[in-house]
Amino acid sequence: MNYDFRRAYRKGRSAAEPCLVVYARRNNTGTCNRVGYTVSAKLGCAVVRNRVRRRLREIYRLNESGFRPGYDLVVVARGRSVSAGYQRLEREFLRACSGLGVLKTRDKKEDEKA
Repeated sequence: MNYDFRRAYRKGRSAAEPCLVVYARRNNTGTCNRVGYTVSAKLGCAVVRNRVRRRLREIYRLNESGFRPGYDLVVVARGRSVSAGYQRLEREFLRACSGLGVLKTRDKKEDEKA
């Protein structure tokens, strides 16, 4: 497990936002995504760290259908994530993933239907 994190850090691409950093790398499965969350002890006590981790997990869970399969993602929480609201975390997480090309792109036909 730790090996997968280190490989994502070393060989993956990254996108930084004020509240978090996302590292992404293609994995060998090609069919599913693996997501890891890192919240440093510097951010606060266990209650604070777990709250941030739970929010990030929920953001991914609710938006999972919009992600391309076959990626390893590592989400690193920054200091501002402690005081950030859910909507801000979600916006920054999706913006970072979009910049890495991990999100599915909508084609013009889908835009015309909407």
